[in-house]
Amino acid sequence: MTEIDSLYLEEIRRQLRGHKRMAESAMVQLADTDFFTTIDPESNSVAVLVKHIAGNARSRFTDFLMTDGEKPDRFRDQEFEISASTTREEVMRRWEEGWSTIFLTLDSLKPDDVSHIVTIRQEPHTVMQALNRALAHYAQHIGQIVFLSKHLRSSQWQTLSIPRGKSEEFRSGNPKGSSRGTFKT
Repeated sequence: MTEIDSLYLEEIRRQLRGHKRMAESAMVQLADTDFFTTIDPESNSVAVLVKHIAGNARSRFTDFLMTDGEKPDRFRDQEFEISASTTREEVMRRWEEGWSTIFLTLDSLKPDDVSHIVTIRQEPHTVMQALNRALAHYAQHIGQIVFLSKHLRSSQWQTLSIPRGKSEEFRSGNPKGSSRGTFKT
């Protein structure tokens, strides 16, 4: 199983790096005002989603193998609050710190750790289950970040994948300016 576990850890790192890159490729297209915009009273802004992912990452991946993933010093509801003094730089610093915690933890894991039991909110999970849970959670919110960014940028949006009407060009092996995570026209 060690070879499969090793491949799994490589793949989870690859997937998470790709999701981070996708979110950042969307966010870089936003002006600061767009970064903090909510489209209705029940929606989150990109800034709130970034704060939430960062808070979750810090809580889940700090002392990952040793302590519960829901840390007592995490105040989840505050992740969904933005004040007038909140800056994009502050939010993005938290984002980088959260992802740094994720990748440091992933880099410390050994194939034998994949079946180790960890807890999240006092519920047991194998490391694989906990990592899959995090991947699904972050993918969901990164999808929201991309959707909001695309909505807010509208006609100025630069696609992160194959643009409409360009699938055949891409399939023929002649894509102009494509790279993983972005498509440059």
